Amino acid sequence: MCCRDAYEFITKHVVFDLDGTLVDSAPSILASILAAFNEVGIEPSRSLTSDIIGPSLKVAMVSLLTEASLDKLPMLTEAFKRHYDDSGYRNTRVYEGVPEMLKELREMGFSLYIATNKRILPTRKIVDFIGWTDLFDGLYSLDYFEPVVENKTAMLQRLFHELPESSLKNIYVGDRAEDGIAATENGFRFFWASWGYGSFEIEGRNYASIESPEKIIKIINQDLIGLSAL
Repeated sequence: MCCRDAYEFITKHVVFDLDGTLVDSAPSILASILAAFNEVGIEPSRSLTSDIIGPSLKVAMVSLLTEASLDKLPMLTEAFKRHYDDSGYRNTRVYEGVPEMLKELREMGFSLYIATNKRILPTRKIVDFIGWTDLFDGLYSLDYFEPVVENKTAMLQRLFHELPESSLKNIYVGDRAEDGIAATENGFRFFWASWGYGSFEIEGRNYASIESPEKIIKIINQDLIGLSAL
C-alpha cells in the first residue's frame, strides 16, 4: 500500500474546534464580556475565567447572571456582539505550532474545517484576520445552519452529511468534553487538545490526548507506517 493510498484509507477530513484548540481567544472574549457588563451597568455573578470559553454565547452569559438579573441577558448579548465583532476579536492569538500543523496537513492532502460554538460572523472575521482563509475548506457554527442547531453534537451530525465523501475515518480535534462526546456520537475519531480551556474527565472514554499541535501529525504518520506494513 503506497502512502497516498494510506492517506485515503485513514481519513479525508480533519475538523477543528476553534477556541482553545486553534486559538487562545480567552483574553479577547473576557474583555468583551466585561465591556458588555459595564455597558449594561451590572456586575458578573462570578469571576471572569477561561472556563467560560467554549459553550455558546447564551450559555456563557447565563452562567454569569443571577436569577434576578436574567432579564438583562438580551442587552448583555447585544452589547457583547457589538464590542467583540467590531474590534474585540482582533486580540485573538494563535497557539504555537498550529500554523505549521495546518499547513502540513494541507500538504498531506487533507481537507480542513472548523466546527465551533462561536457565531459564524466572528469566526469568519477571525479566520480572515489571521490569514487562514485559504487553509480551510469550510467554517461551521451553530448559527451557520438554518434553523440554528442546538449544540455541537447536532452540528457535527449536520456537518457529517455535508462533507464530500465523508466516512467514519473523519477526525475532530477539540479541547472540551462536549467536543469528545459530539465526535463520538457522530463517528468522528477524536483528539483532545490538552492545551485548551476544558478539563477532560469522562469515564469509559478512550480518547487520544495530544500535548501539542505537532502530535496530530505524529499520530497520523504512525498510522501510515502501520498501514504501509499491511
